[in-house]
Amino acid sequence: MKSKTIRFFIGSSLIGMIVLSACGSNKGAGPAAGADGKESATGSAKGSATDSTKDNATGSAKDNAVNGREGSKPRIQLELSQEQIRAVGIETGPMEQKNLHAVVKASGQLAVPPQNKADVNVLIGGILRSIRVLEGQTVRKGQVLATLENTELIKLQQEYLTGKNQFAYTREELTRQKELSDAGAGTGKNLQQIRANYNAETARLLTMERQLLQLGIDPVSVAGGHIVSQVSVTAPIAGTIGHITVNMGTYAETGKPLMQIIDNSQIHCDLIVYEKDLFKVKIGQKVNFILTNQNNQLIEGKIYGINKSFEDDSKGIIVHAIIEGANTHKLIPGMYVTALIDVGNQQTMAVPADALVRSEGKDYIFITQEEKKVDRSVAFTKTEVVTGESELGYVQVTPLSGLPENTWIVKKGAFYLLSMEKAKGDEDE
Repeated sequence: MKSKTIRFFIGSSLIGMIVLSACGSNKGAGPAAGADGKESATGSAKGSATDSTKDNATGSAKDNAVNGREGSKPRIQLELSQEQIRAVGIETGPMEQKNLHAVVKASGQLAVPPQNKADVNVLIGGILRSIRVLEGQTVRKGQVLATLENTELIKLQQEYLTGKNQFAYTREELTRQKELSDAGAGTGKNLQQIRANYNAETARLLTMERQLLQLGIDPVSVAGGHIVSQVSVTAPIAGTIGHITVNMGTYAETGKPLMQIIDNSQIHCDLIVYEKDLFKVKIGQKVNFILTNQNNQLIEGKIYGINKSFEDDSKGIIVHAIIEGANTHKLIPGMYVTALIDVGNQQTMAVPADALVRSEGKDYIFITQEEKKVDRSVAFTKTEVVTGESELGYVQVTPLSGLPENTWIVKKGAFYLLSMEKAKGDEDE
C-alpha cells in the first residue's frame, strides 16, 4: 500500500512539471487545472499542444486571437464581470439611428464679382507725369490716380476750336440763305448746300466735344481759351489699389493697365462640387466656411448661384456662395477655403460622444453581442469607425467592418475599456 502511494505521488509530480513547461506558470490552478495539466501532458507526448486559459471570477481582460491572418496583430477582447461593469459605470445600449444634419464637403477659393474688380487704363497714350496713389491705398470712384502728358491733346483741342469757329460761320450762312430764300432772292440749291454743311459741322463738333469729355477736358473751358497739355487718370470704381505696373516717366499705352482696383465688399466663394453630390446642392442652402490658412476661422454664408457646365475635365461644378459680413473678416480674393454645405437632415447611424475613443490617430467604439445579464460576464471588442457630423451630443459613425445583428455598444465608460486594453497589450508584450 505504501509503495502504491509513493508511485502515485511521483506520477502526480511528473504531470505537474509537464504542465508548467507547456503552458507556463499558472499560480491560480486548482483541481481543474490539474486535470488540464494531465491532458497537456498527453498532448505533449503526441507532439500537439493546445493552449486553453480561463480567468477566475475577477473578470480581468484576456487575449482572444480572432484575426486569422498570419503575422497580423491579434484583436484583444475584454471580458468584465457584472460587478466590474457596475463599479466603473459602464453603460451599454443598442446602436441608434439619429436625424442629423447632412452636409456636402467642398473646397474652393474666395473671389470678387467682375464688377468689383477694375483695370485702370488710358484712352490716349502719353508720358506719366505723376502717380498719386500707393499699393494698398483705398480710393473712391473718380479720384485722380495719375496724370499723363501728350502733345496730341493740344492738337485735339486746336481742332475743336477750329471746328467750333467753322460751325459758327456755317450757322450764320444758313441763316442768311434762309432769309434770301424767304424773300425770293436766293436759290434752293445754295440753301440745300449750306444746310448739308451745317449738319456735317454739327456732327463733327459734337464728336470732338465727346472725345474731350472722355479725356477729362471741359469743352467749355477750351472754348474760353484754356488749353491743357495734361489729363488726369481717375478711378473707375471705389476700392483698394492693387499692383501698380508703371513708374514716373513711363509711356502709358492704351490696352496696358497701369494698376488694378479691387472692391472686396462683395467678396464671395467659388466652391467645386462634384457630380455625385450635385443633386443635393440647391440655391439658398446655408454654408459654413473654414479658412484653411487662418486658424480654421469659421464664417457663414449662403449659396446664390450654381453653374450649369463642368469645369474642364474635373467633373466638378462651380457653386457660388455669398459671405455674410464679408467686410468684418479681412478676406482677400484667392484665399483657400473648406466649406460644409448644409443639405438637410438624414437618418444615420450615430453614437453618443462619450462612446467614441481615439487611439493612434483613429476612432473606435466598443461593441458587445450580449445584453446585460445579471449573472454572466460580458465580452467587449474594440471596432474602428469613421466619424461624420456631430449634433446634440451624438456623432455620426461608419464602421469599417460590418456589425453583427443586435450589436450593443458601450455608451459610457469606453475610455476605461481603452485603458484596460492598452494595459493588457503592454502585459502581452
